[in-house]
Amino acid sequence: MSISGTADLPLHTGHVPPWLMDRMKNLADAIIKVMVEELGRREVLRRIGDPYWFQAFGCVLGFDWHSSGLTTVVTGALRESVKLNTHGIAVIGGKGAMGIRTPQLIHKVDISEELKIKLIKASKLSAKVDNAVLQDGYNIYHHTIIFTENGDWAVVQQGMNLPSKYARRYHWISENIVSFVEEPHSGIAGDRVEEIVLNLTSRKSREARKISVDLISENPSKLVRLINLSLNKQETLTRWIDTDFEVQLPPHLDMPRKINWKAIRKAYDIRPSRYEELLQIEGIGPSTLRALALISTLIYGVQIDWRDPIKFTFAHGGKDGVPYPISRRRMDESIRFLRSMLESASIEREEKLKAFRRLVDLERRLYL
Repeated sequence: MSISGTADLPLHTGHVPPWLMDRMKNLADAIIKVMVEELGRREVLRRIGDPYWFQAFGCVLGFDWHSSGLTTVVTGALRESVKLNTHGIAVIGGKGAMGIRTPQLIHKVDISEELKIKLIKASKLSAKVDNAVLQDGYNIYHHTIIFTENGDWAVVQQGMNLPSKYARRYHWISENIVSFVEEPHSGIAGDRVEEIVLNLTSRKSREARKISVDLISENPSKLVRLINLSLNKQETLTRWIDTDFEVQLPPHLDMPRKINWKAIRKAYDIRPSRYEELLQIEGIGPSTLRALALISTLIYGVQIDWRDPIKFTFAHGGKDGVPYPISRRRMDESIRFLRSMLESASIEREEKLKAFRRLVDLERRLYL
C-alpha cells in the first residue's frame, strides 16, 4: 500500500462563514486552472490523492490546517468552483446525504454511460472498502469523487471515530488501483495508530479474502455450524499474528453476534468468484466480512493482518519518531509546488499575499 502520511484531524463543529467560502472557491478555481493548463488533469488528481498536498492546499485556501473540517470544506470548495465544462474535472459528493447520493449525481453528468458505470463502481467500492474491509473503527460519513471525462478519478473520503471524536481521511487514485481490495490507497490521514485493526486490504490477508469467497459459496447451514464452532473456540490472537512486530493483542477473537443471513443466502445464490464481487452484494457489511475472516483464521488457519496501515504523522511525532517521524521532505515539496502555482494564478494581489503568508506559516509549524 502506498501510504503517504497521517494528519491530526480533531472534530471541529460549526460552519465556514460565507465570506471565507467565497474566497476559498475563488482561490481553488485559480489554482486548479493553472494546474490543468501547466500539468494536465491527471496531475491534479495525483495531487488530490496525496494527503500532504491536500493538507497544504487546505491551508492555502484559508482553512485550519489540523481540523477534520478541512476535508469537508476543501472538497466543498472544489465542488462549487471546479467544473467539467471549464476545468475538464468534475467533483461530486460530500458530507452525509450528499455523499450517499453520489451514484445518482454521477448519472446526471453529461458523460458516456460506460464511464458512468465505471465511476459508480469506483465510488461504491471505495466507500465499502473503507467502511467494511478496512475495519479501523472509523465510519465513513463524507465521500467525494473527482474525475475527468477521460475516466481518470480520485476519491477523498472521511470516517469518524465517535468515542474519540477524531477523523481519518482516505485517499484513492485510479492510476494506482491494481485491485480495489488489496492495498488500494494512495494515502490515509489520521490522528493516531490504532492498536488493533482488522486490515483485510493487506496483502497478508489475501488468503483470508480467498477463503471468505469460498465460504460464502457453502450452504448457509454450514456457515452457521462454523460460526458456532468459532464462538466456542475462544482462541487468543497470539497464534495468528506474526511475531516480527509488536502489537497489543485483545484477549479473544471477537466473532460478530449479529450477521445478515439474508445477504449470505443471496450471496450463496450468486456464488461470487472474487472478493470484489462479494463486496458488491447488497447487505454484505462489516459484520459478515469479519465473521468470514475470523472463520478463515480459526478453522482454516490462514493469516490476517491486524496492523493499522497508517505510517506517518506530521501533526505530532510519536515517541522517538515512532511509528515514523514527520516526512518534512514531502511537505516541503507540496509547499514549493503550491507556491509556484500561486505565482502563476490570476487572483488579486492581496489574496495572493495572504495565501503566501499561510504557506509560510505552515512551513514554520513543521519545524517547531
